Amino acid sequence: MAKDCLFCSIVAGEVPATTVYQNADVVAFDDLNPQAPTHVLVVPRKHVPDLAELGTDPHTSAALTAGIRATAEHLGLADFRTVFNTGAGAQQTVFHVHAHVLAGREFSWPPG
Repeated sequence: MAKDCLFCSIVAGEVPATTVYQNADVVAFDDLNPQAPTHVLVVPRKHVPDLAELGTDPHTSAALTAGIRATAEHLGLADFRTVFNTGAGAQQTVFHVHAHVLAGREFSWPPG
């Protein structure tokens, strides 16, 4: 756990969140500012600051990908969008890597 990391505090159960899925490697919980009818964040239990850093950790990378799949299956999602923001300029506000899983509406392309 990283000191002063909101997502580490959620993973540890110190900060409440609406958990929708969890296993030994990840925790998935509802986003507080949803951008779609379904908007869940999937975070690894291990603190990794961003997607670029995650690329140096094959175990956590695979666990997060499997956690995204398991969360989508648990929620019954056949179609969903997965978004990673890396760095403040890309609107990453919590520096603990996390996947936004969005579903329940049509999405346009290109995004944002």
